[in-house]
Amino acid sequence: MSHSEPIWTPSRERVESSNLTQFIKHINMQGEAISDYNSLHNWSVKEKKRFWLEVWQYCDIIGFMGDCIHGEGIAKWGNFYPSRDTIWFPQAQLNYAENLLSYAFQKPNEIAIEFKNECGQSRQLTWQKLCDQVSLMQQWLKQNGIEKGDVVAGYLPYIPESVIAMLATTSLGAIWTSTSPDFGVESVVERFGQVKPKILFCVNGYNFNGKTFEMHDKNSEIVSTIPSIRNICQIEYLVENQQSEPKNSNFSDWEAILSSYIPRGIRYQRVAFNDPLYVLYSSGTTGKPKCIVHSVGGTILNHLKEHQLHCDIQPGDNVLYYTTCGWMMWNWHVSSLASGATLVIYDGSPVHPIPSVLWQVAQELDVTLFGTSAKYLEAIQKQQVSPSLHYDLPKLRTLCSTGSVLYPEQFEFVYSHIKADLHLASISGGTDICGCFVLGNPISPVYKGECQSAGLGLEVSAFNEEGEPVAEQRGELVCLNSFPNQPLGFWQDDGEKYHNAYWGKYPNTWHHGDDVKKTETSGFVFYGRSDTTLNPGGVRIGTGEIYRQVNQIDSILDSVAVGQLVNGDEQIVLFVKLNPEHSLTDELVGDIKKRLRNQCSPRHVPSKILAISDIPKTKSGKIVELAVKQVVNGQTVNNIGAIDNPELLDEVAKLIHS
Repeated sequence: MSHSEPIWTPSRERVESSNLTQFIKHINMQGEAISDYNSLHNWSVKEKKRFWLEVWQYCDIIGFMGDCIHGEGIAKWGNFYPSRDTIWFPQAQLNYAENLLSYAFQKPNEIAIEFKNECGQSRQLTWQKLCDQVSLMQQWLKQNGIEKGDVVAGYLPYIPESVIAMLATTSLGAIWTSTSPDFGVESVVERFGQVKPKILFCVNGYNFNGKTFEMHDKNSEIVSTIPSIRNICQIEYLVENQQSEPKNSNFSDWEAILSSYIPRGIRYQRVAFNDPLYVLYSSGTTGKPKCIVHSVGGTILNHLKEHQLHCDIQPGDNVLYYTTCGWMMWNWHVSSLASGATLVIYDGSPVHPIPSVLWQVAQELDVTLFGTSAKYLEAIQKQQVSPSLHYDLPKLRTLCSTGSVLYPEQFEFVYSHIKADLHLASISGGTDICGCFVLGNPISPVYKGECQSAGLGLEVSAFNEEGEPVAEQRGELVCLNSFPNQPLGFWQDDGEKYHNAYWGKYPNTWHHGDDVKKTETSGFVFYGRSDTTLNPGGVRIGTGEIYRQVNQIDSILDSVAVGQLVNGDEQIVLFVKLNPEHSLTDELVGDIKKRLRNQCSPRHVPSKILAISDIPKTKSGKIVELAVKQVVNGQTVNNIGAIDNPELLDEVAKLIHS
């Protein structure tokens, strides 16, 4: 891939006004000579203790840092596994909610949350109103006995109440966990049942894609199945539902709770830097979902680094990230409050009531950062949605994309049909770290098909199978050093599962499971997950290479490719979701094979191409390649409940055996 022509280069004004440039100037005042992003990154890895200390100070994190004059106040290295077992800021005390609400003192009457949903409802919360409601909910939680270390769960859509409930929980030093209401009862119990929450927040119903979903029965079944739940707060979000569905008399009502107390100053319970804050869940497609525990300090320190230095979020910015409470990007988005930004929340389908609804919201609310998934950008490109023709987006500076590979064609689409002067940041990390390993930076050029750079403070590399670093070659994404937002571990695990998940492949090195290539500009090209890498004839092929070509064909809406073992060799099986106006003709099959042969290689050509009604995905929209591969090879899928449309696996089985 030639790097002679970046697709975007930041203007001098943009570079000079960025937080990142101010951070570099701050470091250089202390005797360094950092000139660009790469030299800053090298310094951040070499001087990692000093780097994280500087991030704490630059981002004005509220709390007691500890004795950082001596290095052990910043980090204590582990002995046998220093990268895995390092303890960051062992003496520090802080509170997550206190940091997120700190701007309320500076601008109490300005807007903290802008909310809209697909039904046309909208709300605003000032910083003062947000604090008042957090105070009221905190008092109710305390009355229900919630204190440091207790777990509170949210079975919620992304609405202002979700943020308020989380902030009230974490203000007490308690642990928050959440998932979205589209998860079925079994999937929710598999998650919440492991962490034993004492309080459950839920809604009476919600709307999605023009349909109404009532939650009364699901809520009742979950509560009856998880004995640890002491009290339930139900939010009457679905107003028209109140007449047809009687309220559960055993549930507390959100509005009634708010009217039962008087707002007062929030009392924040400061806790240790490495105390638990969030429990997030793996997709669970290979077994029972892992309960990944994230720390208070690691989460806030890393999110502020990513928001302010990588995404250039500044006070007064309006930050929209389309997400649900079941995806780690919810946790990431909410933290933007700590940078003085306004949360722009949209609940509902991202393409309802019109395909460009998110861009309508972005225009109305002067969004400065727009966050979405690569699949969304691919979908609106296929639908020929061109936001730049219909919407004026003068304040929009940054577009973040994550969730799957962002192909070069989507880079071109963004700059041609959304905005020409835009920092497009393809970011990648995961639930495992509640953050990113590679992401954008606002002072460097953007190249098509690449994530710009490794995150500051992270020694990210690509390893071959022998555990040797490789450049300009495909390998496994790894991180060689410790970082504050490493998970504390898995809930109720003795450390063995955690070690095997991330540290077991290479000595003292985090192995993330992505198939990547590090480029000559220190960027990263992603090919897909390494556990679903195809291997026909011993040649490694990333599924993303196939999707990039196949999904450009007009008659194909989406696809999934997996390997099928036949006589000891792996053959590629491709399932395609067709545009309703088309069918899988011999001519289309021939076009697919010809395109893959010419644009990729003969090894990329599938041995079977089958039409499927839809693509099996998780609740957060990720293709479940591993589950499809298991079905194709006659294996058992351990956790059907993690899949949004599990009935499609039966369709896969029928297709492959017909």
